[in-house]
Amino acid sequence: MTKKFVLSLLCGVLATPFVAQAQSGDLPPDARPGQCYAKCLIADEYETVTEQIMVKEASSTIEVVPAKYETVTEQVMVKEPYNVLKVVPPSYTTVTEQIMVKEPSTKLSPIAPVYETVTEQVLVSPATTKWVKGKATKDCISSNPEDCRVWCLKEVPAEYRTVTRKILKTPATVKEVEVPAEYKTIKRTVIQNPAQVTEETVPAEYKTITRKVVSSPAQTLSKEIPAEYKTVTSRQLVRVGGFTEWREVLCESGQNRAYLTRVQQALKDRGYDPGPVDGVIGSQTRAAIRQFQQDNGLAVGVEGSAIPYETLKALGIQ
Repeated sequence: MTKKFVLSLLCGVLATPFVAQAQSGDLPPDARPGQCYAKCLIADEYETVTEQIMVKEASSTIEVVPAKYETVTEQVMVKEPYNVLKVVPPSYTTVTEQIMVKEPSTKLSPIAPVYETVTEQVLVSPATTKWVKGKATKDCISSNPEDCRVWCLKEVPAEYRTVTRKILKTPATVKEVEVPAEYKTIKRTVIQNPAQVTEETVPAEYKTITRKVVSSPAQTLSKEIPAEYKTVTSRQLVRVGGFTEWREVLCESGQNRAYLTRVQQALKDRGYDPGPVDGVIGSQTRAAIRQFQQDNGLAVGVEGSAIPYETLKALGIQ
């Protein structure tokens, strides 16, 4: 969003009627006889620029969904079938075995992204120049001291603002971790010496065990994180001022006490304090006029009771 504005004008008022036959080269162009004019200093023109500055880059995170397991039941033989002899009974021995109750699997472990902070200088207001009114020369040969006034071009340095933002240094990742199988130790009896003579078959013996198996392996879900922005407003120079232009003002011959009273009342109605509403333009009334001009972007300045037409119009005075 861009908004243009013009700084107030500083005027020196020529309060006597303009004479068309004047020979000076520094006079208002296209002037009308019987009118009064003021020479005004035009200030620099700026525009306000608002822009979005990225302070943190877009990134992504990884969400790990753990593996799912289910329990299964199995029959495990704990004693083998054997033959029994009626004469010589068999002999047995006990053996120990490892039975897997949970298969080996893998799981995914997330590693968070790493950011680093960087600091940048952002231009807020560019370097400009401005005119400064100095003192008049003592040896001025003109009857008007303003003709000998010294003007100095001053440099106004640029302004910067420090903006800190985060940038992605290392993105989020995952690593795969091995989960070993789980085992259970069982003991079972086996035949060491079979029976002799008459054989008789003895059926095997079984034991019911439960174990966990992977029904759904672990997986990852990627989640996008949008970039973050910050609004930065800066002033940019559109047109360089420092030159003067003529403005028309109401001559003193067209003013009276009732007219000046209307000016003071109009200022008071708009919240400015002109002092007593008595038709006399004093220092307090002139200060109120200048404040009104500054607040409304008008030509600033009043000499005696001569006020620019644009100020009168803004006050609603014909």
